[in-house]
Amino acid sequence: MLDATLKNARVLIVDDEEANVLLLQRVLQRAGWTNIRSTTSSLSACPLYSEFGPDLILLDLHMPGLDGFGVMEHLKALVPPGTYSPILVLTADVTPETKRRALAAGAADFLQKPFDHTEVLLRIKNLLQTRRLHLQLQSHNEMLEMKVQERTREVEDAHFEVLERLAIATEYRDDSTGRHARRVGELAAHLAEELGLSKAFVALIRRAAPLHDVGKIGIPDRILQKSASLTPEEFDTMKAHTTIGARILSGGKFPLLQVAETIALTHHECWDGSGYPQGLRGESIPLPGRIVAVVDSFDALTNDRPYREGHSVQRALAVLRGGGGIQWEVRLVEALMSMERRSGIEVLEQAT
Repeated sequence: MLDATLKNARVLIVDDEEANVLLLQRVLQRAGWTNIRSTTSSLSACPLYSEFGPDLILLDLHMPGLDGFGVMEHLKALVPPGTYSPILVLTADVTPETKRRALAAGAADFLQKPFDHTEVLLRIKNLLQTRRLHLQLQSHNEMLEMKVQERTREVEDAHFEVLERLAIATEYRDDSTGRHARRVGELAAHLAEELGLSKAFVALIRRAAPLHDVGKIGIPDRILQKSASLTPEEFDTMKAHTTIGARILSGGKFPLLQVAETIALTHHECWDGSGYPQGLRGESIPLPGRIVAVVDSFDALTNDRPYREGHSVQRALAVLRGGGGIQWEVRLVEALMSMERRSGIEVLEQAT
């Protein structure tokens, strides 16, 4: 007796002799199989495979036009990688060379015509049971892979949450709302989209950019919260937040931490080489650092600071335009202005 799974298995018969097809159909039906398709045209084998999706193919080797070897060669392009799709070859040619060639071409088993009914049923049942086990294993592996991916996402989300809270905690020291970090992350992502960068890059910079000022955790409050202009000595101390931040984030194995480290270190570099801490120039400044340099400055200009009130959007853009090619990359400033012309910046400010 067949269990339900084997009984519902899809079997495709390909044989140019109508009598052979009818015989196989009767044998299978008497044994309990009901999901059977057949063809006497070898050229129909591949279209039927795509349409029917058989669990097993019973294939004659010697057929006019495209023979069984040709059918197996064409099927290779249709069977998904890693899929066990068994072929039982039925032929009167029992020479060793034919057997070796059939097995090498992809046949799972080989049966001589005329065949014994009991033997052919046992071979079919064994091949279908093997396919069922393979499908179960494949399903189990896919489920495990999904669990691994889910667990990986949970770990990554946990890492991000810790880093996000660190960024917010740092910002509270010189931003009473603690929202500067979030705004910079969102605006950096929007600017990356405006530049046509990949979705993966956009997602990465959205999460990495809020950590740009994490090094401020090592800067004294008397400097961070000073309402007057900083002295040269105080400014030198403030500059150190770039290298402090990079050291805090250094050595990370995840792309998020690696990009965040780059941003922390380079978001105060200037296009003309006058920035800090390394005095990088032009495109030698990593793109994430260049993007955050623009959006960090824009956000700083449009929001209140201990030493001044925030500017309007138009005034802030005028400042950026004036510094294009000197402090900031012109292309990035123009992209930000293009966003503003479509009211993107105002929408973003309302959302945050």
